[in-house]
Amino acid sequence: MRPNTLTDAVEKIRAGSAQDAVLAEFVDAFDSAKTDLDRYASIEREPKLTGDNRLDALVGAIAEYLAKQRRLGRVPKWVSSPARCLASPWFTTAAPSDAMREYLTFSSPAEFASRNIFTEERPLRRARSPQLAKP
Repeated sequence: MRPNTLTDAVEKIRAGSAQDAVLAEFVDAFDSAKTDLDRYASIEREPKLTGDNRLDALVGAIAEYLAKQRRLGRVPKWVSSPARCLASPWFTTAAPSDAMREYLTFSSPAEFASRNIFTEERPLRRARSPQLAKP
């Protein structure tokens, strides 16, 4: 059963489910929600901190990114917690070369980079994701 809230997703990960799979399932559930109110409700409640600093920061980045990308009109306040930021940079590729680090540094969305997470330009891209209008 896919998680319908980010809090549910974190609980599934804490229970031992694979992080990447659970977060992808959550994004699918978020995108298939019927209304923006339902989408916001799925990220509104703060997930418990896990003790895994990377996961805790990533969850904050995901909530903020989804709220802004899907133009929900507001971002949950909990995403601004200092516990949702990393002290040192995390490049989300297995063995980043200097060139890859540079690419990720410049391509990372602000919601991730502000938390010291460096990833690709569209980190939550899914086959079913809505096409976002280019500015």
